[in-house]
Amino acid sequence: MESAEIRRRWLSFFEERGHTVVPSASLIADDPTLLLINAGMVPFKPYFLGETKPPAPRVTSVQKCVRTPDIEEVGKTTRHGTFFQMCGNFSFGDYFKEGAITYAWELLTSPQDQGGYGLDPERLWITVYKEDDEAEQIWRDVVGVPAERIQRLGMGPNFWSMGVPGPCGPCSEINYDRGPEFGEEGGPAVNDERYVEIWNLVFMQYERGAGEGKEDFPILGDLPSKNIDTGLGLERLAMILQGVHNMYETDTLRVVMDRATELTGVRYGADHGTDVALRVVADHIRTSVMLIGDGVTPGNEGRGYVLRRIMRRAIRNMRLLGATGPVVAELADTVITTMGQQYPELITDRSRIETVALAEEARFLKTLNAGTNVLDGAVSEARDAGSTVLSGDKAFLLHDTWGFPIDLTLEMAAEQGLSVDEDGFRRLMKEQRDRAKADARAKKTGHADLSAYRSVADTSGATEFTGYVANEGEATVVGLLVDGVPSPAAVEGDEVEVVLDRTPFYAEGGGQLADQGRIRLDSGAVIEVRDVQQPVPGVFVHKGSVQVGEVTVGAGAHAAIDVPRRRAIARAHSATHLTHQALRDALGPTAAQAGSENSPGRFRFDFGSPSAVPGTVLTDVEQKINEVLARELDVQAEVMSIDEARKQGAIAEFGEKYGERVRVVTIGDFSKELCGGTHVHNTAHLGLVKLLGESSIGSGVRRIEALVGVDAYHFLAREHTVVAQLQELVKGRPEELPEKISGMLAKLKDAEKEIERFRAEKVLAAAAGLAEGARDVRGVALVTGRVPDGTTADDLRKLVLDVRGRIPGDRPAVVALFTVANDRPLTVIATNEAARERGLKAGDLVRTAAKTLGGGGGGKPDVAQGGGQNPDAVDEAVTAVERLVAETS
Repeated sequence: MESAEIRRRWLSFFEERGHTVVPSASLIADDPTLLLINAGMVPFKPYFLGETKPPAPRVTSVQKCVRTPDIEEVGKTTRHGTFFQMCGNFSFGDYFKEGAITYAWELLTSPQDQGGYGLDPERLWITVYKEDDEAEQIWRDVVGVPAERIQRLGMGPNFWSMGVPGPCGPCSEINYDRGPEFGEEGGPAVNDERYVEIWNLVFMQYERGAGEGKEDFPILGDLPSKNIDTGLGLERLAMILQGVHNMYETDTLRVVMDRATELTGVRYGADHGTDVALRVVADHIRTSVMLIGDGVTPGNEGRGYVLRRIMRRAIRNMRLLGATGPVVAELADTVITTMGQQYPELITDRSRIETVALAEEARFLKTLNAGTNVLDGAVSEARDAGSTVLSGDKAFLLHDTWGFPIDLTLEMAAEQGLSVDEDGFRRLMKEQRDRAKADARAKKTGHADLSAYRSVADTSGATEFTGYVANEGEATVVGLLVDGVPSPAAVEGDEVEVVLDRTPFYAEGGGQLADQGRIRLDSGAVIEVRDVQQPVPGVFVHKGSVQVGEVTVGAGAHAAIDVPRRRAIARAHSATHLTHQALRDALGPTAAQAGSENSPGRFRFDFGSPSAVPGTVLTDVEQKINEVLARELDVQAEVMSIDEARKQGAIAEFGEKYGERVRVVTIGDFSKELCGGTHVHNTAHLGLVKLLGESSIGSGVRRIEALVGVDAYHFLAREHTVVAQLQELVKGRPEELPEKISGMLAKLKDAEKEIERFRAEKVLAAAAGLAEGARDVRGVALVTGRVPDGTTADDLRKLVLDVRGRIPGDRPAVVALFTVANDRPLTVIATNEAARERGLKAGDLVRTAAKTLGGGGGGKPDVAQGGGQNPDAVDEAVTAVERLVAETS
């Protein structure tokens, strides 16, 4: 049974039994504590925590997941993979243990011709929590599993919680016996390789308190509503149903391995090391395609780092297998074709996905050689210092600057007899990640405890946003934090976070900056609002300071936004939509939005593109946008189902999380996007859009910056003034300026070349005199001295080589000349072959001189260059060179 059919049967089975089918959420986690979705229940976490009402009492999904903590184990075991699909069925206060258990048994054991998976019931073993009598009784007496195939285990394997105070409960796992060839018998308690877990049923019935680890926490009592969370690993079930020994040989990964063998000429199954490398390639390329498909782009932080790491591991393993050129295009195409059966959007976005992947491959292949040189240098430094360990900061530099995965550094260092300070490297990596996570959390919460916001939501409900239709309105203060701590009151000068029951203030989101303005209380108190965030869904937190009076919870208030600022932001946001559509029209669907920021009078728009956008294309895009403004198209917003929005062709931003009901913003017949932001009512209100230019912000991602409305006018007015001044200077019409200025620059460049030629001739003219003045130091012709300051490094080098060439070749010669350029001392030293036979090497002499100058240098034995920080030490450096020549000769 193919993976796509396993997925189809799962969703069909539960839909027929009253479950609402929920599409897989994006791999990009809408959770500040997670980079990526790593479990099937993560999208439902707000429902289990009571933060948000679930869409239905019964739901089911097949969720895309990525986990990378065990990345080094990928390919080495039968079950470790970075990407997997988790089939789940969930109950929010509906059915409980008996319902979950009987559904699971029915689907697994029903014949395939009746819609089930057709597993042999005799090969299924059950584990339950050691104190869960109820679950064991259901398995034994209701389902009919023999008691000898039911095992009780402790909290570690069979009790679930989120790791923090909140819902928890016992688990029951269904395991499949793969047979005696996989090890000793005795059930999953004895051998989890033979008895592989395929389905975990979590019974959320208790509330836990604070504590460490998986077992050290108190159970506070029963939950008011009992929930079900189950997860079946699709890849593990596919492994069983397809009769293969590991997940890499299932249909969606084996085809990738087969393509890799064709590209490298190796054979799967012939060598263990080769097999591991092929599995890594297949797993990592699939994960990369799925991440790029959900809008992740390679980078050095966060999700981008995860993608870059696994892509580069895959590329490196292909090189180890014998690939010599680019391979990602072929491998990614295979993944898209295969996984597209389950996720059709991969087919639709094929061009964009492959563009991003190919750009990352090209970037890594470029840095691979340069990084190798850096690694070789670090290895030499370690050896010179008598160490057998490559430092953690060197490994981090190789990773952070040159894109070397740590395992590549480990392998290459080991080949040269060195180990790597992995603890130091991982400490630096953790510090980097912690900083990134802390910054993200701080932006949303201002370092306050999320439980404070959840408490407000539980007590007062979600904030009603009135800003689509009103700029001000009456409200009540329902929550108040002072310096991040809940408080009943605040006084003048306090930094506060205020929650209102209803508000016209837009909370930052979807690329749009938050509103600013004022909240006036009935008591006369005034709060200046500088920012608005949604730290938990539905709760609008107004951040600012108390200007006058006392603020108290429960007080009536009048909230009013800064209207001119809101209008300027709305113009920018509508212009962003127009820019997005115009770019897609010009470049194709690969120009998908990768981020944006809409601020007053200006915006920036990030989009996918493997290379710079030509200036002519940017000009055409700008013209098209402004033509749309002149058409005076109406801008309308409508709330509809996500399915209806997709049918209408609305564009969704990658990385954004959307519910079942979405807001669609339509600009005439030109643009249609999912968007929760504020906009103008008609394109004519924008006035003017001026694109300032575009640049690269990462591999495969470009950024356009632009001005809107009055800000665009002011920019063009300044440009006009500059053009008028240039006209006056060069005495020409505007259209003549490029040619006239180009001619003037050409003349200036020619003059500079002539000056350079005269200066070089003057410097080189001294060569004969210097050679004739060579002093004899123990049989060595030594030329030292300081040439005029300002001499370039290139001219100094030419002079030194000219002087050396004028000294007879059979006479040992050392030429060491110095100069000062831009307040920095510089030296070039050359030796001839006769001098080198005496042990006089230019590199050694330069290091001595450069050390005296307060710097460094190096080069080849015949010629070397160095410099320093102290121009006053030139005479001392000359003496140091003379002394070393005398000692060596």
